[in-house]
Amino acid sequence: MQRADIASRTDERQTGETVWIEGGTFRMGSNDHYPEEAPAHRVAVDGFWIDRTPVTNRQFKQFVKVTGYVTTAQIPPDPKDYPGALPHMIYAGSLVFSPPRRVTDLRDWSQWWTFMKGADWRHPYGPKSNINVLDNHPVAHVSFVDAMAYAKWVGKDLPTEAEWEFAARGGLDGEEYAWGDALAPGGKHMANTWQGNFPVENLSEDGYERTSPVTAFPPNGYGVCDMIGNVWEWTSDWWSSKHDGDAPKACCVPSNPRGGPESASYDPCQPAIRIPRKVLKGGSHLCAPNYCRRYRPAARHAEPVDTSTSHVGFRCVIRNGSER
Repeated sequence: MQRADIASRTDERQTGETVWIEGGTFRMGSNDHYPEEAPAHRVAVDGFWIDRTPVTNRQFKQFVKVTGYVTTAQIPPDPKDYPGALPHMIYAGSLVFSPPRRVTDLRDWSQWWTFMKGADWRHPYGPKSNINVLDNHPVAHVSFVDAMAYAKWVGKDLPTEAEWEFAARGGLDGEEYAWGDALAPGGKHMANTWQGNFPVENLSEDGYERTSPVTAFPPNGYGVCDMIGNVWEWTSDWWSSKHDGDAPKACCVPSNPRGGPESASYDPCQPAIRIPRKVLKGGSHLCAPNYCRRYRPAARHAEPVDTSTSHVGFRCVIRNGSER
């Protein structure tokens, strides 16, 4: 299908605007921050379409209304997948950020994350919460499987890590942030991140304590919004502890979500729980200068494919020649 045809064709399932990203070569990763971002290396990507914003609650609501889809967070987990788990802890739910009064060790995330019964995409902060006024906020509490299900329904796919980072850079190859070399140029906040002492003090200088509308901050050089901050975004790539070196071209073939051990990365801290992990990109509203400085295009994070949280969402892509 030609680019003009893709741009002009309409489909009732296409509820979000897409942006064409011309293919090219860029410097992916970073040698200056977290070790998993290294080594910086040259990567080439083909042209593709990407959602202008993360998938919103309004869009996901339509998907669920039409298909009857039930997300991972709404289904009690299979005890066989979690050996050693206490029976009374096997229930449907999702991870919700709950700010503590104080912390003793920033390495212990259990001080501010709670696996909450009844938390899901419709109830982002627990069973008594709702998304009634959050239609234009990014959907959260979606696992990798949920994101793939939505992408398939709209005739799209999830971006590879290289595609995502190329789009996030907005043509600024080598810059620290998606908008330049300063986190808040002239004191202006360019994304929904954390200001203050994480996780006990949120100054909300950017105007938001939790998620924000997907167009609340300026688009990048490609016209794509919210690539940085707000919610982390799923990609199709399996997690690895570091990048490979320079390669002639990035692979743009999505992976099977439950692939074998040779293609997946498991959490070494939980050897008995063999849940493979995918790459998240973009950081979230919980990224702060004193913790998780991953509000940069090069930053990356591992996430098990069965996990959902209050700060993880996604956006979709259409590759050149894909049916739309």
